Amino acid sequence: MRYLRVFLLFLRLSLAAEMEYRLNFLLGLLSSALTLLGALFGLFLLYQGGYRPGGWSWEEALLVLAAFTLLQGLGSTLLAPNLNKIVEHVQQGTLDFVLLKPLDPQFWLSFRVFSPWGLGDFLLGMGLLVYAGVRLGLGGLGYLAFAGYWFLGAVMLYSLWFLLATTSIWFVKIYNVTEVLRGLLEAGRFPVGAYPALYRVFFTFVVPVAFLTTVPAEVALGRGAVSLWAWGLASFLFLLSRAFFRVALRSYTSASS
Repeated sequence: MRYLRVFLLFLRLSLAAEMEYRLNFLLGLLSSALTLLGALFGLFLLYQGGYRPGGWSWEEALLVLAAFTLLQGLGSTLLAPNLNKIVEHVQQGTLDFVLLKPLDPQFWLSFRVFSPWGLGDFLLGMGLLVYAGVRLGLGGLGYLAFAGYWFLGAVMLYSLWFLLATTSIWFVKIYNVTEVLRGLLEAGRFPVGAYPALYRVFFTFVVPVAFLTTVPAEVALGRGAVSLWAWGLASFLFLLSRAFFRVALRSYTSASS
């Protein structure tokens, strides 16, 4: 409960700061809408001529795109504003002040800032999810299964992002590494079954893009053959991010030493 109260305090402070520039939210919503239109256009081209990549219908592919759009919203609202600043904390020595606070440092570094710029992605992703679900006849359990496995995908994305950000303690200039991760995640716009076999292996076992977007859609559609792996992988990556951060802090010598 203590950390929940702190998180809500962070949320209120961030929203109060952002409300000084209310037009930013409308611009963010417009940007999100244009990005989604581009993704829909690319998906539409893929389905021309009756082609069904990986056996996925158009509406089923929209479920995958909805999961991807929601993850984009998570990245814009929480992950990028917080985790990308770990590099700055290391460079400027302000990580010292984070470590001295009476809070878990990973919690503070992960949730200190909330940016409403990604709320447009959340709204559009939810709209796309509802539209595709209605067309597919999904019931309440289907939406609940989608939400549960989307959350696991969000934990995986957070853990991978935090792992890369933590390496800034040794390698300060890692902005490009996080951008490479975001670029690889763009593959999650489409069902993983649409890719050749070698790419499917890569996006499942090397960079788990399939677990981020395709698996939530599969589970919602009742095809959760690999869904149990998602629980284990999400738990493993999260615990790995915790352990890796603790190990990295042993190498952090602070700004004054």
